[in-house]
Amino acid sequence: MRSRPGLWVLMCTWSLLVACGPEALEVPANPEPEETGEVSTPPTTPEPEEGPVAEAPPPQGNPQQPIPVEPPPVTEPGNPPPAPTPAPVFQPAFHQALRWSKSVSSLTTFRMRVPVGKAGERLRVTFSAGDGSLTLHKATVARAGANGALASAPVTLTFNGSQGVSASSRKLVTSDPVVFPVGFREELAISFEVSGALGVSAINAFPGSFSRSGAYSTRVDALGGQASQQAIGIATVDVEATAGRAFVAIGDSITEGYIDTYNDVRNSWPSLVEQQLRVPVVNAAVSGQGFWGALQNLDREVLAVSGATDCLVLLGTNDLTSLSVADLQTRMTTLLTRLKPFCRVWVSTLLPKEKTNYGTYDQVKRDRVAFNTWIRSQTLAEVIDLEAVTRSPSSVHLFIDGLEVDGIHPSAQGHSVMAAEVVRVLRARGGL
Repeated sequence: MRSRPGLWVLMCTWSLLVACGPEALEVPANPEPEETGEVSTPPTTPEPEEGPVAEAPPPQGNPQQPIPVEPPPVTEPGNPPPAPTPAPVFQPAFHQALRWSKSVSSLTTFRMRVPVGKAGERLRVTFSAGDGSLTLHKATVARAGANGALASAPVTLTFNGSQGVSASSRKLVTSDPVVFPVGFREELAISFEVSGALGVSAINAFPGSFSRSGAYSTRVDALGGQASQQAIGIATVDVEATAGRAFVAIGDSITEGYIDTYNDVRNSWPSLVEQQLRVPVVNAAVSGQGFWGALQNLDREVLAVSGATDCLVLLGTNDLTSLSVADLQTRMTTLLTRLKPFCRVWVSTLLPKEKTNYGTYDQVKRDRVAFNTWIRSQTLAEVIDLEAVTRSPSSVHLFIDGLEVDGIHPSAQGHSVMAAEVVRVLRARGGL
């Protein structure tokens, strides 16, 4: 402990340094301590104990430029750091089941005009072989112009880096992703030169599509040739973007969009739902389909669609009279059970049916009503009651006037009414 005279010397020296100004000594910012009987002094270096004097460590770096230390990130209370942006994924923007088959013996160019239900920066296209092998020689994608012309330069698709690809019977082949920015509901012209068997739809629903003998996939002007309004060759168009909801509609000609000899898939109820909700609602329906065909082809036509989140099922009309009510229930249960691991499932009641082409109409009426009662009570899927919005107030077996074309298929107005109900339910109970 220092002697009292020494303490007074230190205090005097401290006072003189303070009087010389801040340049001489940095004044502590803390206020003076309360009186405790002890005198506060600036920190001093303690005298070393007896023994050898340790040498000072050599200086590190330039003493005029201290090494900067990066301060830790500051997170204000209540404001957590932003979550990382999710990686983009591929989801379906267009789809057709292509149950039937068409063969071309010589090189032919098809140019399909298709609307896409998702915006993104990259896309890929899946092609389907029919009942036989398919050779795809070249394929391009562009924005669709009028009368089979292109509205942008065609971009070549590749398959594992190659321009062409072959596929055996009923196989699917998918192109490499290609940079091609596309907007929601934009119309694409996909041109492809092929020979062999292609998957094809049963109905004409793609106006603005053409075919021509020869190799014309890069032709910018109108393709020429002849109108080819069946969905052909192109099973799926996937678009890469931030993940969101994506629906697959499963059904028969009512869902595929049949109204008359020449149709437009854009007027079908799934397409109208897509337009209103602004999420993809792709179409896996097949004209003439019943439960047997749907279950036999489910893996290839539905479960192969990558990135789907929800399924919309309207099926069973074609099975009335050929299956008992108990069999209808069993097959619908099997279908819904297989779909549940793949997607959130929504199931619709069957529409009114004013006549039948098979069996007796009395049985159709009885079985349809019984099956719809069961659909409303089952718990495997959420229910959309399309019968309720299309049936006549006077009879459960009749359509509201103007909503049908032949007693079985809905009219364009009927599709609009159906779409409005699907949109209402999905907004109310589907989080959209």
